[in-house]
Amino acid sequence: MDDIAIHWFRQDLRLSDNPSLTMASQHDNVLPIYILDESNANSHSMGGASKWWLESSLQSLNKSIGGKLSVYEGNPIDILKDIISRLNISGIYWNRCYEPWRIQRDTKIKKYLDRQNIKAESFNGSLLWEPWNIKNKNGRPYGVFTPFYRKGCLQQESPRKPLAAPKNSRYFFDSQKSIDIDQLKLLSNFSWHEKLNKHWVIGEKGASVRLKKFIDRGLPKYKKGRNIPSKDYVSRLSPYLHFGEISPNQLWHDIRNVIDDENSDHFCSELGWREFSNNQLYYNPDLPNNNLQAKFNNFPWIVDEKKLDAWKKGETGIPMVDAGMRELWQTGYMHNRVRMIVGSFLVKNLRIHWNYGERWFWDTLIDADLANNSASWQWVSGCGSDAAPYFRIFNPVIQGQKFDSEGEYIRRYVPEISSLPNKYLSSPWDAPKYVLKDANIILGQTYPKPIVDLKRSRDAALVAFKSISTPSE
Repeated sequence: MDDIAIHWFRQDLRLSDNPSLTMASQHDNVLPIYILDESNANSHSMGGASKWWLESSLQSLNKSIGGKLSVYEGNPIDILKDIISRLNISGIYWNRCYEPWRIQRDTKIKKYLDRQNIKAESFNGSLLWEPWNIKNKNGRPYGVFTPFYRKGCLQQESPRKPLAAPKNSRYFFDSQKSIDIDQLKLLSNFSWHEKLNKHWVIGEKGASVRLKKFIDRGLPKYKKGRNIPSKDYVSRLSPYLHFGEISPNQLWHDIRNVIDDENSDHFCSELGWREFSNNQLYYNPDLPNNNLQAKFNNFPWIVDEKKLDAWKKGETGIPMVDAGMRELWQTGYMHNRVRMIVGSFLVKNLRIHWNYGERWFWDTLIDADLANNSASWQWVSGCGSDAAPYFRIFNPVIQGQKFDSEGEYIRRYVPEISSLPNKYLSSPWDAPKYVLKDANIILGQTYPKPIVDLKRSRDAALVAFKSISTPSE
């Protein structure tokens, strides 16, 4: 068979607005492939929740191209060498990924293909602007979000319009070497996927449905409503974005075409935050592991496995924190406002290193994204670029009273205290004994006592921060 082009699916599991697939479709035949690469990822191989999503996403993608997705597992350069040796490949195309290990791997692959005189070309299919194009007037990467977005991104050429899905592509299947998707054994070590199924419709069509629902219900109230975790005002599109079942260009233009007001502007600025996180990772490859602000290398973190375990299980005795951690465990997702609350509690009230939180989120979030996860944990810990200052410590009681005033969110995920009046729902330890008795609550038995005193732990955190602060601060 003459003129076969490979389109290598990665974090672009969609047919529409797929620049690489569009290019490959200009050839007579397209070999669409997916390679599960655990060998190069090392410590950043996918967590359990991500693998659960990936399995369903690949099944959905495969169905959309008539079962012609060829699937492999191993080191991509070895697999591509084998395909080239067996088939008449005239071009290999993919959309770029920006994790440091993928950049290193792809650079080696492109050099190899160039030596073999095989056309290899990559495209931007997952960001609105390339990181290397967004620099300040001194030619350096931005360290603060607002100028990054307003002066950097928005002064660039507007995000390109989405591409239509290729029509009449002649897909070719590698029947000799392709394996079945379930042979990847993505769910082999993941025991809690069944409870996630009811919360998500995975795949490109699922992304489209979710976007329409957000435009109809969430977008008109987004700017203020996005802070209320009990309401469906946030988009919940982050996992679809991460796996590329929808592109940021599609979101940008679809949202702008619906309405141009403070709500759409704020949503697009959140896409800007995603760009900012990727920009930070691109220029700071050690972002997932090391503090951007070196002074935090001397911070007196505490190692407490028991309290860390209580945080993971949502058994801290602090209702707003527990509700968030249980939402994560039950749905694979957590509302963004609550992510900030539980993150602040871990690194400031418990003074446990943010690396532990980052790793837990990496394994349990369906939208676990290396750039977003790393940058966000550094932000809430005060050690990142344009981070919230460490002394800004979220009070989970006040946060619950302010953003879950009717208690819908806490009651949904912490039902054992649902009988408490709203007044005490965020701080059951403040409730009089007769109120607890009427609600059938025994602190320390039916619901945990707080594992830490919020005021004392806050004061201790401020003392710890002062110990590493420079005199000018």
